[in-house]
Parts: sequence; C-alpha cells; structure tokens
Amino acid sequence: MALRNAVLAALLEGEASGYDLSKGFDASVANFWMATPQQLYKELERMESQGLIEARVVQQERRPNKRLYSLTEAGRQALVEFTTASPKPTAIRDELLVKVQAVDEGDSEAVRTAVAERLEWARAKLARYDRLRARLLAGRTEEEYFAEAERVGPYLTLMRGRAFEKENVRWAERTLSVLEQRSTLPA
Repeated sequence: MALRNAVLAALLEGEASGYDLSKGFDASVANFWMATPQQLYKELERMESQGLIEARVVQQERRPNKRLYSLTEAGRQALVEFTTASPKPTAIRDELLVKVQAVDEGDSEAVRTAVAERLEWARAKLARYDRLRARLLAGRTEEEYFAEAERVGPYLTLMRGRAFEKENVRWAERTLSVLEQRSTLPA
C-alpha cells in the first residue's frame, strides 16, 4: 500500500495541514501505517501535483503561513479505486523475530532486553489506543457508536490495532518467560 492511500484515507476526516496529518497519523492510522513527517510532506507535494489533493494557504500572524489540504474529486476517485482493488496478503517483517529465531546462538540477554523493550512499547501503544477508543466512543457502547457515527472505518481499524498490540503483549510476556526459564537450565 502506498503512503498516498493512507493520506487520502486520513483526509476523509476533513481538511488538515501537513503538521495536523503528521500528528493525526499517530492517533488515527499509526496502528496500521507509519510515516515520518519528511515522507508525509514529500507525498503531499506529489499528491497535490497529481491533482489528488488541493491546498489553500492560511495567513497567520506571528507564525509561518500554513497550508491546509483537502481531497479533490480525483483524490476521492483514487480512494474508491484503491478500496475496490483486491488487497495483497501481508507478511511479517520484523527484525526482533530474526533475533529471537537466533537466540540460541546469540546473546540471549540482549534478545531478552529487546523483547522487554518491545513489550513496553506495545503496552504504551495499547494504552494510547485505549484512550483513543474511549474518546471515539464518548460514553457510548460499540453498538451505539456503529449505529450513530458518521464514519466507522477509524474505529474498525483501531480495533485491529488494539488486537495486534494485545497479541504483541501476550507474545512478549510468554517469550520472556520461556527465555528466563531456559537461562536457568544447566549448560
């Protein structure tokens, strides 16, 4: 999937500056798509030149002017074309898993440290997703949200991100337990 499609999907929420999109990626699409601010700004320029988005300049006092981006009809059509194409299966490409695969031949303490770091990172992301979930639901049940919300896509992708991080926590805890048990075995 191209960054372009993630940006188009993010702009469904409405007009946004590059800074807003960058910060919004952390809260809305970071559970399934990552991008650095530099990648995002480069993509915004490319998309504007392709006519998928348009920008308007907002004059600001005491701050640099900012550009607010919005979808064009061509951008909406590109998003429709993307959503109708068959998705490619995803594959896990994770350096940590390569280290765990090689733990028996390597520095098991370094691998345990890396897994523990991943565990804390997953717990922090899960907590962030839980806060976002509470904000989206705003006291409603999921069923009420699905019946009343204008857009359900952001919540559905959030559910997937939460499930992913929950599994990361479960896996890391189990992996640390196994590695700890193995470290106490006689050589």
